Amino acid sequence: MPIHDPIHAPITALAFPLAIDRGRAEALRETQMGAHADQMLRMLLLTDPGERPYRPTYGCGIRRMVFSPLNESAASLAQVTILAAIREHLSSVLEVETVDVRFTESTAAIRIVYRLRTTGERRLLNTEVTL
Repeated sequence: MPIHDPIHAPITALAFPLAIDRGRAEALRETQMGAHADQMLRMLLLTDPGERPYRPTYGCGIRRMVFSPLNESAASLAQVTILAAIREHLSSVLEVETVDVRFTESTAAIRIVYRLRTTGERRLLNTEVTL
């Protein structure tokens, strides 16, 4: 009988953003935990609090910053907001090492260094959010 190892067991989750494999007529799936964690982080970053039914605190509200002056104070506030949201919603999956936010005229460049709790793998997510 094979030994079940939940730490290294493969995962199956819907890919984000949602896409369809036209050849098989089914939704694309993600099977790598690192890529799945990246997807979860992007979803958290792109969701505004109150946007998801039954999870009113889920999200960062980073796009709402379009109405604030995009300076270093706003970047610091964004870092704290992102870190708090990750700790609240994804702390069972990953541990954040650093969050860095830089603003340009209409874009937030976000860099998150984190470690997967299941494997200990250290990962980096670089993403841009249009404000």
